[in-house]
Amino acid sequence: MGILNITPDSFSDGGKFNNPNAALKQAQAMISAGVDIIDIGGQSTRPGAVTISIEEELSRVIPIVELLRSCWDIPISVDTTRSAVAQVALEAGADLINDISAGTYDPKMFSLLASYQTPVILMHIRGNPQNMQQLTHYGDLISEINSFMLRQVDKAIDNGIAKEKLILDPGIGFAKNYAQNIQIIRELKSFTNLGYPLLVGLSRKAFIGQILEVQDPQQRDWGTAAACSCAIANGADILRVHNVSAIRDVIKVSDVIYRKNSTDILP
Repeated sequence: MGILNITPDSFSDGGKFNNPNAALKQAQAMISAGVDIIDIGGQSTRPGAVTISIEEELSRVIPIVELLRSCWDIPISVDTTRSAVAQVALEAGADLINDISAGTYDPKMFSLLASYQTPVILMHIRGNPQNMQQLTHYGDLISEINSFMLRQVDKAIDNGIAKEKLILDPGIGFAKNYAQNIQIIRELKSFTNLGYPLLVGLSRKAFIGQILEVQDPQQRDWGTAAACSCAIANGADILRVHNVSAIRDVIKVSDVIYRKNSTDILP
């Protein structure tokens, strides 16, 4: 999954792609590099990010969804927690919704998605981007994330979303500290055991910068590559990344080594 942030303030690439020409060029580069899904977001979710209005989010996201859909058949995901934005995005040609709140911010989200029967990514988070990094105390990190996931899965299914439409994301960096992010990657199989596809978003995250002692997020792609390889080894199915061209080969080789049966890799 390639990240296309249509925002001025995202932690890694804010302001780089928030106009149609730049967004189109970046989407073309990701497609040429072999991306499988493009994830468009108009609301930054970095720690401390200010919440924008629905109107502003729509004005950022929808023109880019329409533009990309007019050019390519590539699956398009929209990163939003708002049912109003999700509905317009789906009408504009989006294929799935990436909800970092797992349906907890907007009570209308699940019923809307059920009416479209669109796939949805349910991510674990506590609080919101303004306060989530003050909410990192857990009695049992993995167990509590699993319990949250299962509650939201049940709510989604109760609202009419088919089980096969659900994808889970443990929420690396969202209400997690350095040690907790590492633990999640090491114990990803605890989440894959729930029986749903697993998305992991660790591209250029702060914990990678801490390991490398690198403050500039755009200088963390090699660290991202290592983390992606570990995630695949531990069960991740979808990797959400900024630099598709740099990471694709790492993902492809790691997938063959760790996940493919020997009969699948014969020349």
